Amino acid sequence: MKARAAIQWERNVPWSVEEIDLQTPRSEEVMVRWVASGMCHSDDHARTGDMLTALPVVGGHEGAGIVEEVGPNVTRLKPGDHVAASYIPACGKCPSCAGGHQNLCDNGYAVMTGRAMVDDTYRVSARGQDVGMMALVGTFSTYSTVHHNSLVKIDEEIPLEYAAVVSCGVATGWGSAVYVGEVRAGEVVVVVGCGGLGMSAIQGARFAGAEQIIAVDPVAFKRETALKLGATDVAASMEEALPLVIDRTRGRLADVAILTVGVAHGTMIEPLMAFVKKGGRGVITAVTPSSETTVTLPLQQFTLWQKQLRGNTFGGCNPQSDIPKLLRLNQLGHLDLDTMITARYPLDEVNQGYADLLAGKNIRGVIAHES
Repeated sequence: MKARAAIQWERNVPWSVEEIDLQTPRSEEVMVRWVASGMCHSDDHARTGDMLTALPVVGGHEGAGIVEEVGPNVTRLKPGDHVAASYIPACGKCPSCAGGHQNLCDNGYAVMTGRAMVDDTYRVSARGQDVGMMALVGTFSTYSTVHHNSLVKIDEEIPLEYAAVVSCGVATGWGSAVYVGEVRAGEVVVVVGCGGLGMSAIQGARFAGAEQIIAVDPVAFKRETALKLGATDVAASMEEALPLVIDRTRGRLADVAILTVGVAHGTMIEPLMAFVKKGGRGVITAVTPSSETTVTLPLQQFTLWQKQLRGNTFGGCNPQSDIPKLLRLNQLGHLDLDTMITARYPLDEVNQGYADLLAGKNIRGVIAHES
């Protein structure tokens, strides 16, 4: 069938919105009509090459929509069901999933290829050639054919734009604090970078009972928004934040520091860990260019102070359980998603949306697909 999608044909060029040919579902696959797609920075990393996603690719790995058609051997979803995307297609059976770590599912190997897991082929073509799908879901499209493991069923009363942003950014940021950072009641947390991930980390830390949350971002409106969402103090840079952290903690420093900037670099790790107290935790959530392999870190202090530096995929979340859980927390008033969605764009304005993201104008932009 025909659909419309935003395609990245080569590095460092604008997204091209055009007609695609989409195959119908095969075994274990589902066709989804996307209603809303979150505009995560990771899709821009595919454009720049910071993430080596195979090209060409239909963008978008945050999204929510409605099931249109199911293929053979799909039993847990049916046409009309509302679903959120999961950019890690959790199988539920591999050692990671069975051990409670769906975010580390062995199927994650396929997300950079854009090819269907069932047979390692493509479901999209355009201009006479095969096109992959970002994280196997390709939500910058009116329709996608995806594996059922890449979808999470949600309640029909949930606004689909809320489900879209929870499907990656909110879950990853929230989990950075609650699961990977293990924030506990009464602790002090520093969040560096206040986009969609950072604002979610702030809300996760607040929900976990953090006594103080220091938010760091150079953009004034993001600092103002951080205070609305639970930060107790703000600073424009890590250099400015360090004396603030020292003052607020009477020199003991923070229990947890979380890096959620748009693009991370190895030189950021030393100032990040300077926030962290003895026995504290540093969390890297931001994407670093794939070519960077050097980190600056004072190893003697790192060892003698027993500091920990932790990596992070999907916030340590189990998407099949945590995405519905976070949406329920929003319904109960514990998670503010409305404040985080700062702009909506039609698909044809995807490049404007990313220009706004890079200019620091948005917490989270959303593509609102035509009904």
